[in-house]
Amino acid sequence: MDLGLTGKRALITGGSRGIGFAIAQALAAEGVSIGLIARDEGGLADAAVRLADRGTTVVTVAADVTDTAALGDAVEEIAAGLGGLDLMVANAGGTVGAGNITDSGPDDFTATYALNAGHAAELMRAGLGHLRAAGGGAVVIISSVTGMAPAPRTAYAAAKAAEIHLAATAAQELAADGIRVNAVSPGSILFPGGGWDYFARNNPDDYARWLENDLPFGRLGRLEEVADVVTFLLSARASWVTGANVPVDGAQIYPNARRFR
Repeated sequence: MDLGLTGKRALITGGSRGIGFAIAQALAAEGVSIGLIARDEGGLADAAVRLADRGTTVVTVAADVTDTAALGDAVEEIAAGLGGLDLMVANAGGTVGAGNITDSGPDDFTATYALNAGHAAELMRAGLGHLRAAGGGAVVIISSVTGMAPAPRTAYAAAKAAEIHLAATAAQELAADGIRVNAVSPGSILFPGGGWDYFARNNPDDYARWLENDLPFGRLGRLEEVADVVTFLLSARASWVTGANVPVDGAQIYPNARRFR
C-alpha cells in the first residue's frame, strides 16, 4: 500500500530513541524528511547517523520541550532545514519525580503535565503556521493506555488522559485549516534500555506474573508495532481519521505492572 508520504516533512519530539526513533525510522522508510528534537545532543547525533542509511534529509535540534521559547526556536530551525513542515509527532513525555500524590514533591505534578500535554499543545501552536503554509497536515500525540484507565503513576496517568482529550479537541479546532490531530496510546512496550526492560531485569517474578495475568498475548509490544500505526495515521490513507485515540496495546488488561503502595 502506497501511503503517499514521499516528500513530506515531519518533526518528532523525543525522537532520538525508543518510540520516537522507531517512528522516525518508519517515516524515513516512506520517503519522509525527518526533524528530531530531544535533549541529548549525543543521542541525536547517533540517531541522525542511523537514519542516514535511509537516504533522507535529517535535521536535529537539542532542546528541552518544556522550555516554550526553546521549543519554538527548535521548530523554526527544523522547518527551515526541511523547507517546511507537513507532519508533527508529540512523543516526548515521562514522569517528573515519583509520580504519585503520596510520594511526589512540590510542582512534580505540574512539571509532569508540562512535559506531556503541555509540550504537545505548545508544539502544535509553534508549528501551526508551517502546517497552514503546507495546505494542511497531520499531528499525532503519543499518549498511553495509562491515560485510559487508573494506574500508577498518578501524575503521568492524568497528563496522558489530558493528551487524549487534547487530540480530540484540537482536531475540532484545526479542522478548518485542513489539519488532522489524533492520539495513539501504546500499551507497555519492551525495548533495550527502556523502563520495562529495567523492570523485567530487576523484578523478574512480578514481571512474569504480569505477563501471565494482564497481557493476553503473553508479551509486551514492540516499537515497530506503534510506529506503523503512527505512520498510517500521518498518511493520506487516514485522511478521514481525526480526533481519535488509537490504543496499540494487544488488549492489555491492566496498564501497569506497578502497584500503589
